[in-house]
Formats: sequence, structure tokens, C-alpha cells
Amino acid sequence: MSVDVMVECTIERPVAEVAAFAGDPGRAPEWYANIVSVRWLTPEPLSVGSRMDFVAHFLGRRLAYTYEVVELVPGRRLVMRTADGPFPMETTYEWEPVHEGATRMTLRNQGSPSGFAKISEPMVKRAMTRVTTKDLARLKGILEASG
Repeated sequence: MSVDVMVECTIERPVAEVAAFAGDPGRAPEWYANIVSVRWLTPEPLSVGSRMDFVAHFLGRRLAYTYEVVELVPGRRLVMRTADGPFPMETTYEWEPVHEGATRMTLRNQGSPSGFAKISEPMVKRAMTRVTTKDLARLKGILEASG
């Protein structure tokens, strides 16, 4: 995969709480600036094989794609891969305890851009890093304010 962006932050909330919130695709529009909507295609709860349609805006373009859960270790790891969309992408969430009541969350996006994104791959990587860092900061703010 040609684009590989990984960011992490420490959230002063327990792993179970962070994983429950961040690992719920339906809550993604609350903390991802670019995700406009999520629609479940399979019945909840989240499990391997679950599929959701996402609509996002990135670099001035509307992106519609379907994610499928390919790995799920509750409270530890979630991996989703595009089953349909503008370019292949895999998103991995990982949660681990840092100390009592704090969680290190890692968010990794790997993909192979095509079309416009392929031509401007370095710009796409920088933009993804910037946006993903802000998204994790937003998630941290939401969760720490609720605690």
C-alpha cells in the first residue's frame, strides 16, 4: 500500500470507554471532521463481516465507500477494509492501557490511491496525517469532557 498514515494519542479515559465510543462506526461523524454519515448495511452489533456505507468529504471531493470489518478484538483492535469505494483503504484502531484510567489510541490508514489522489500522493498523505491528528484530538476532547 502506498499511503500509510499512523497517528496516536493518549486519552485520559479507560480503555473500555474509549474503545466502545471510537469503535462504534455510527459515532464516527461525531469525531471525524470529514465523515458526513454512516449507514449500517448489516445488523448491529459490530462483528467480523459487518458492513457500513460511509460518506465523507476529503480534499474538496465527496467520497462514498463501504467498509467491512475484517478483524475485531473487542476493547483492543478493530480493522475495517473498503469493500467498495474510490480506492482501497484499510483503517486500524488499536487501544491499550497507558496507566490507570488512560488509553493510548492508535489510528492507522493504509491505502492505494487512484486517479487524482494517485497523482498527488504526497499531498494526500500530508492531508490525511493532518486531518487524522485533528480527529484524534477531537475524540480526546469529547471523551475527556464526558468523564
